[in-house]
Order: sequence, then C-alpha cells, then structure tokens
Amino acid sequence: MKKLPGIKVFAPATIGNLAVGFDCLGMALDAPGDEIVARFCEEPGVHIRKITGDGGKLPRDAKTNTAGLAALRLLEYLGETKRGIEFELHKKMPLGSGLGSSAASAVAGVMAVNELLKRPLEKRELLPFALMGEAMASGGAHADNVAPALLGGIILVPGNGADIVRLPVPPGLFAAVVHPKVEVLTRNARGILKREVPLEKFTEQVAAMGGFVAGLFRSDLDLLSKTLKDVVIEPQRKHLIPCFDEVKAAALEKGALGCSISGSGPSVFALALNSLEAERIGKAMQAVFQAGGIESTLYLSSANQEGARKL
Repeated sequence: MKKLPGIKVFAPATIGNLAVGFDCLGMALDAPGDEIVARFCEEPGVHIRKITGDGGKLPRDAKTNTAGLAALRLLEYLGETKRGIEFELHKKMPLGSGLGSSAASAVAGVMAVNELLKRPLEKRELLPFALMGEAMASGGAHADNVAPALLGGIILVPGNGADIVRLPVPPGLFAAVVHPKVEVLTRNARGILKREVPLEKFTEQVAAMGGFVAGLFRSDLDLLSKTLKDVVIEPQRKHLIPCFDEVKAAALEKGALGCSISGSGPSVFALALNSLEAERIGKAMQAVFQAGGIESTLYLSSANQEGARKL
C-alpha cells in the first residue's frame, strides 16, 4: 500500500534549570534534537511505526511512549477519532543526557499532530499536551524543558506550566554543553534529592534566581556571572557525574560566566560571552573528561528562539 504524504518536525534539546531555576527555568538549543515524520493512516489513534537512535530502548506502544502519549491526548482533545496518525521517531540526541530528551519527543509528537491537521491550535496551546508525555517519562509535569523546546528562547515557568514567561536573551550569549558518555536517568536523579532545604541555602538560591532574571532583562553579564549558581541541587547531584568539579573549574578558568549541570545530568553546560569563547570553554571541559577516560560530545549554541518547527 502506498504511503500517504507526510510532514517532518523538529524539537530541540534544552538546558533545564539553568543552574539557578530548578524546575522553572530552561533554554532551547539549536542542536541536537528529535525529529518525527508523521502521516495519516486508516487505523484510528497514534501508531509508532519506526524508532531510530534509541538503541532499542523506547517502546513503540503509543500509550507508553512520550511522543505517542502526548499526541494521543491532543487527538482526543481535538475529537479526531476517525483518522489515525503514524509516526517515525528519529532520536537525534542521547537518552538520559540531561538535554531534555523526553521533552523533545513529547513536543515533537504534539507539533507533528498539529501540523498534520493544519494547525488547529496555536503553538502555545500545545504545551499542556506535551507536558502529559513528559510527565510519564520523568515522573512529573515539569515545563522547564518542555516550554523552551516548544516555544524557544529562555523560558521562566512561575507555576505548574499554566503560565510561562519568555525572558530576554543578552546579545552574544552562547552556551557550551558537554555530554559525557554516562547515563543519568531523570527519575533516579530526582529520587536522591532531599525534601528539606536549609534556610540559608534557600535564601541564597532565591537571591541568585532573582539576580539572574534581572541580569537577563538588563543584559548585565557581570550580574549573570555572579548569580549563575546552584547551591541546593548541584551539590546533591554532582557525584553522579565523573570529574564534575574539575570540569566546572576548567570552564570557569577559561572565562565562563557560570557552569553547572544541565537538567538532571550528566551533561554539563557553561554560558559564555560569545561563540568563540563558548568553543574554547567547551573544549577545556572536554579535555577534563578525556583525561578521566570519558568520551564526550560538545554542543555549541545560542538560545534557539524558534523552538519546535516544521522542516
């Protein structure tokens, strides 16, 4: 049977938390990301026909796949019960990387459905459905990866994802993200976190968060550098990442505005003044991992202002 014409969409990787904003700040990257090819089929529902780049780890059952579940929930909301949609999911980013892999898949799923149906919803309206897919993978509907993957830029999520704030990005701001070949699952990284925070650490982190957001609005790179820190989550997770302290020290020594864990790790990110600085910093971070016998991949990116898009 001849396949019907399809469409292809892309959803980017993200830096979750951005050090200062646990579960409420995120930044979209240009690359890597996930791609989905979608087309109509005769059987109602969502059907995942093919997955590449996952090493055989991801389920093809739409109800247990982040992209598939998000797409199913959107179809149900739209009342689309007669026509079915089939997916080819191409993972272009590592699983368990701290780069928002599950969020990118969920966003690509809803984006593909919306594009195939000629955009019945505005992009912003797709967020709740993408969050449903993300919740299945990470154990909670956290929008710090999903929102920037969908909408691009640096996003602040003040609450549970119902409200989002797009923050300004200072000219020239660039990220170096190094992914060591180590897997850290989000569920496990969340499971080790303590439920209580000492008052002095809470105060310090709140001040850093406020200062960082103010620095973005004012394009004050000195203020960004002073406030880009995580005194609550990073100390609890850094032992999951080999050589983390040395990698961070190398980034700061090369002039990074700040350096911390991307999402739940093991990827480590640093912000820089420009692309040249970011490349220099990223290579220094990689050199530390290499000295420790760990292979890594370097991604260099400004803040992707578009987010998910049709290719």
